[in-house]
This record gives sequence, C-alpha cells and structure tokens, in this order.
Amino acid sequence: MKVSVFAAAILGATMATSAVAQTVGVSWSNFQEERWKTDEAAIVAALEAAGATYISADAQSSAAKQLSDVESLIAQGADALIILAQDTQAIIPAVTAAADEGIPVVAYDRLIEDARALYLTFDNVEVGRMQARAVYALAPKGNYVMIKGSPTDPNADFLRGGQQEILQAAIDAGDITIVGEAYTDGWLPANAQRNMEQILTANDNKVDAVVASNDGTAGGVVAALTAQGMDGIPVSGQDGDHAALNRVAKGTQTVSVWKDARDLGRSAAEAAVAMVSGTAMADLPGAGEWTSPSGTTMTSIFLAPVPVTKDNLSVVVDAGWIAQEALCQGVENGPAPCN
Repeated sequence: MKVSVFAAAILGATMATSAVAQTVGVSWSNFQEERWKTDEAAIVAALEAAGATYISADAQSSAAKQLSDVESLIAQGADALIILAQDTQAIIPAVTAAADEGIPVVAYDRLIEDARALYLTFDNVEVGRMQARAVYALAPKGNYVMIKGSPTDPNADFLRGGQQEILQAAIDAGDITIVGEAYTDGWLPANAQRNMEQILTANDNKVDAVVASNDGTAGGVVAALTAQGMDGIPVSGQDGDHAALNRVAKGTQTVSVWKDARDLGRSAAEAAVAMVSGTAMADLPGAGEWTSPSGTTMTSIFLAPVPVTKDNLSVVVDAGWIAQEALCQGVENGPAPCN
C-alpha cells in the first residue's frame, strides 16, 4: 500500500509538470543477474507512462566502463540518471559530473555515499535479518557458513549486519559457530560456489546451515552442497529469482527475501522524472533523512521486503511475479501451490 501511494503521488506530480519531454539514462552495473531485466521493464513502463524516454548502458561488471557509460548517457542528453553502482566509491566522479550539469541522480538499490544522490532501495539490513531468521528457525544450533555479497557493494555489509543481529545471541551462547565466511566477487554464482566448495573441504563437510546473501549466491551454494549430497540443509537468499523460488518449492533453499523489483523500478523512474520537473529530493513522497555508515546524511526512500518460504509461496504467484508452472516445475508433493 505504501508503495502504491508513493507511485500514485509521484505519477500525479510528474503528469502535472512534465510538459517537456524528458530523457532518463540508466547505468546498469551488469545484466547477468535475472532480476535486473524485471527492474528495467518496470522503469521503462513508468517512463513511458510519464512521456519520458529511456536510454541505458550496461557496464558489464566494470567500474571503469560504468564511468564512461555515465559520460555517454549525459552526452546523449539524459535529464536524470538512475545508477546501479558497480563500485560505490569509484562511481563518485560520475555523480559529480551529473551534479555539475544539474542532472539529478538516483542511487538505485545500491548505496552511493554522496548527498547529491537520492538513495532508493529496500531495507537491506532487514533483508539480512529476514534471511537469518528463516535459517535459524530450522537450524538453531550448528555450524554456519556466511556467504556474503560483493566487497565493492555496501549492501553486502548491510545484509551481513542484519544477519549478525539475529544470530549473535546464539553465537554468544555457543549454539552456533560460524565456520566459514567469504565475500563473493561481483555477486557471481560461480564465485559463491567456489567459496562454498573450499569451506566444505576445510570443514570436512561439517556444515549445518548457510546464510547466503542473494539468490545468485544461493544457487552457487546449493550446487556445491548438491555435489556433496548435502542439498536440503537451510540456505537463504533474496531477490525472488524464479530459479530460487523453484528451489524453495523443491526444498533446497529455505527462503528468498522478495524485493518486488517492479515497485523499485517504477519508484525510481517516477522519482527521476519528478526531480527533473523541479521536485526536491526531500519533497518526494516517502523520502527521509538517513545517515550512511561513514556519516553522510542522505535523502533516502526504503521499500519493504517480503520473506518467501515454503509456507507462503502462493504470494508470488498471486502477485503475478512468477507463473505457477515455473514455480512448481519438477516439484512433487511440494508446498502450496505446488501440491
């Protein structure tokens, strides 16, 4: 409901003020993860609804290329920028270049620690809490592995902080031991799988649960576990990737914290158009002050995530996020709606 109110308010403002055609440039860090295509479709649809034009570039996981991509988007006439940062620090010169041209910037999903950018994301600390809660409910004792995100993405540490909040008491009591922990370069599943394989080898496969920070890394973890005949132990993820939701239905992944990318994409597009039309960041519906880990005061909008487990799988089907056939492919006698 909050998201719907936000969208309606922004759309009303933009329709009233966007008499001049606008161009919004989107700089993607990469398109290797399933969810970005969903985000893109939502952004494009919202821009078209507001009479704005979409242009984009794919940095292909290169921080250097992303800088040149942003320069190109500005040269192509972008009136606003939405940036999914590959590297939170390396992207700062691009924000400066945009600010010098009076071009508003939306730091999309990933933090860019610069007060000149609107930080729009889901509550990633809470995502981490949700991941750890779901795993802990099934494994209140034992050896845990923490598979983190990319070291260049602040979300990796936000998630890890939320996870630790939930597990700390059990760690202090000696019920849980973290036997392995690793960042995943580029959030790439292959890197997560390799990290998990090394941790399993180092611990003679004595692992009882894995808190993986997104669905891509969870996929790598599950592949490593399956190779050792260990699939089925608790594993977390996030993003609502279709493959991950299918794993939840099959029982090889415990939870995928669903961040409806359609809401995030729509909100980013509408915020970008509104700011080009003269709306200040602080005046956007749902916006508030937030202090970054390094002490930077920023204007931010946080959307609410939803943990999806075997107990509420129907929610993603009912929302039109995934077809029941795709969710239940290969599932026999699974949880609703796959039963």
